[in-house]
Amino acid sequence: MDTLSTLALTWRIERRDGVAAGLTSHDRDLAIDGFTYRAAPGMTPSAIRRSADLDADTMDVSGALGGAAIAEADLLAGRWDGARVVVRAVDWDTGAVIAELGEGRIGQVELRDGAFTAELAGIAALLDRPVCEATSPECRAELGDARCRVAMAGRRRFARVVAGDDTLVTVDADEPLANAYGNGLLRWIGGGNSGLESAVAASDGATLTLRAPPRFDPVGALVELIEGCDKRISTCQARFANAANFRGEPYLPGIDLLTRYPGA
Repeated sequence: MDTLSTLALTWRIERRDGVAAGLTSHDRDLAIDGFTYRAAPGMTPSAIRRSADLDADTMDVSGALGGAAIAEADLLAGRWDGARVVVRAVDWDTGAVIAELGEGRIGQVELRDGAFTAELAGIAALLDRPVCEATSPECRAELGDARCRVAMAGRRRFARVVAGDDTLVTVDADEPLANAYGNGLLRWIGGGNSGLESAVAASDGATLTLRAPPRFDPVGALVELIEGCDKRISTCQARFANAANFRGEPYLPGIDLLTRYPGA
């Protein structure tokens, strides 16, 4: 008598905001190690290749949109961008893990006809990144990080959005100095955009110009405003008194050096 196959695939998806979801190709929910994997029979992976070399392993996962696990609005809003995914083969009868098939992060996502296809880039794909930084006249550090060392205490403030029109957002508090939030960050604490971040192009008083319009209605939402920096040496010295930690080469001749001449 042939042995009945009890093989199923599971996907554990962990978003950057801490939300985790579990999906399985089985036709009923599975509870494995105290974590529930919801039945998603429409979820199908591309061919999975496991190797011992250093090639960057990638795979695609396709599935139907809908339900509480993965919704189209959340995909479009970017909530799943960069989420960690662990793919396993399990025994749905005993709950035992048969094989670890892969691990990676969600990259490019395509939406079509009520379904999605997500590219998963494996850990080895990190080896494709540059091993050293290129020189630049602008600072390569981020304001307040370990290399910049500017103290961010007092440079983060909470406010509430009172109006919004495309990329223009008005809050209920003026900026502490001119263009304080330009090149900074707006974190959504409440409302439909909660958990998302928006890059700020410029600020003027209580009005912020975002680099992209918020996905959902912003009015009434609580936000965290984080000051920004234009990464120029003059700003680093005059505004932050931090030229000693400037991570750029503002005085290094560029590739246009040979084209310069008197009167140009």
